[in-house]
Amino acid sequence: MDRPYTILSCAVSVDGRIDDTGPDRLRLSNEADFAEVDELRARCDAILVGAGTLRGDDPRLLVRSERLRARRREEGRTENLLKAVLTRTGDLDPGARFFTTGDAGAVVYTGGEGTARARARFADAPAAGPPVDVVDAGEPPAVRAVQADLAARGVRRLLVEGGGHVHTLFLTAGLVDELRLAVAPFFVGRADAPRFVHPGDFPAGPDAPMRLVETRAIGDMAVLRYRLDADGPA
Repeated sequence: MDRPYTILSCAVSVDGRIDDTGPDRLRLSNEADFAEVDELRARCDAILVGAGTLRGDDPRLLVRSERLRARRREEGRTENLLKAVLTRTGDLDPGARFFTTGDAGAVVYTGGEGTARARARFADAPAAGPPVDVVDAGEPPAVRAVQADLAARGVRRLLVEGGGHVHTLFLTAGLVDELRLAVAPFFVGRADAPRFVHPGDFPAGPDAPMRLVETRAIGDMAVLRYRLDADGPA
């Protein structure tokens, strides 16, 4: 297996925004959607976000449900997923909750000068904390290199959770197998609010559209699931 089956999951407003411009994180999902995403996380081996998400949200990216963590233990896996972050600069805070919580450790994918910077940053990280590896994935970091390294670590299912720059990198590379969009029933209405994706050359264009395989309502939210027929495993 040269790369993991890759699922991109995102909650958006009706106008395609993943946040507003206020100081606090905009809540787009309801509790039922949070629970479903937690189930999705528990079925995956690794979770990946970009450095902007890390700095802006300080996420832990853990499996929230004790029942799901127990199921993972029974399956002989760690309670939580391996965490991965994509950064060009390597300028990350080793004290962020992303790195200090969980039991599976984390991988920093960077390149060029970012590799030396990240290694210097994590050289003095507490030995008792979860392990953190720094991997040179090219300059700029390449999606294929990231996926190949994760596959070598035994990752069979990868969950990508943002932000917009990372979504765009994976989707324009044609290396996403499945897209899960949860659409909140409101507009953000700000041109400067963060978007789901940035402009790019997407393989899933008008001549090769994605396949809609599921639509469901979760309360007032709509969940859309697409297959992109990328070159990964079925």
